[in-house]
Amino acid sequence: MPFLGNLRSKSISSKSVSPARARCGARATLATTLAALCIADANAGTTGSVALANDYVFRGVSQTNRKPAVQAGVEYDADNGLYAGTWGSNISWLSDLSTSAAPVSSSLETDLYGGYRHKLGANANLDVGVQYYGYPGTYPGGSIHPDTTELYAGVSIGVATLKYSRAASNLFGYARSKGSGYIDGAVNWEFSPGWTLNAHAGRQTVRHNAAYAYSDWKLGVTRTWKSGYSIAVAYVGTDADKALYTNSHGARIAGNSGVLTMAKSF
Repeated sequence: MPFLGNLRSKSISSKSVSPARARCGARATLATTLAALCIADANAGTTGSVALANDYVFRGVSQTNRKPAVQAGVEYDADNGLYAGTWGSNISWLSDLSTSAAPVSSSLETDLYGGYRHKLGANANLDVGVQYYGYPGTYPGGSIHPDTTELYAGVSIGVATLKYSRAASNLFGYARSKGSGYIDGAVNWEFSPGWTLNAHAGRQTVRHNAAYAYSDWKLGVTRTWKSGYSIAVAYVGTDADKALYTNSHGARIAGNSGVLTMAKSF
């Protein structure tokens, strides 16, 4: 059995999560558009954001047992298309597994990522890179560590994006899961100044753990102000197996739910 047992098939941002790209249109908020890929012309400089959410939901699965999350990220963009960043959030999905016989102390996710953005045409962009999801803490001996590395490639045309992420390591603690993939399609349409419609659908596969595969979706709206503040609301859901995605507290962490996020970009 994988170390994560029946908790989830976690994978972004991320979450992939590159939330410090605060100036990138629909990605002006942190964690509200985790499934969306914002690809923009590279301009040298550093951007960042902080956010408070009622739940950290990543690819349709709660990382905090339906409880609030505080998140922050920062990114540096060079003037040649290269970029690098880091992002962090509190989590509980690992500590929820803890028992007296097999204690787990991890309650933090710390991500590192970097890549290259390239303009393909007047309305099209390419983004390729690598992201590392880290979970510092202590784990039972012999367990499969949840730290994960993914490679990703995405393309945007107008308001639509398509992205594919592939695990270059075991995926979040699942045994023999290297090569697992996540495909993500999103539309982020600014239908009125400061108002963006966020729609997303994705499919997670878990290699050699087929029962944990699922599809997820999101529909929401983000209100952004010139000051850098934003508020986003979204309704998210999955078709994940109910039994496999119910945690030790009896919470269905991959069911339908609402997410409210308040953020400030800088």
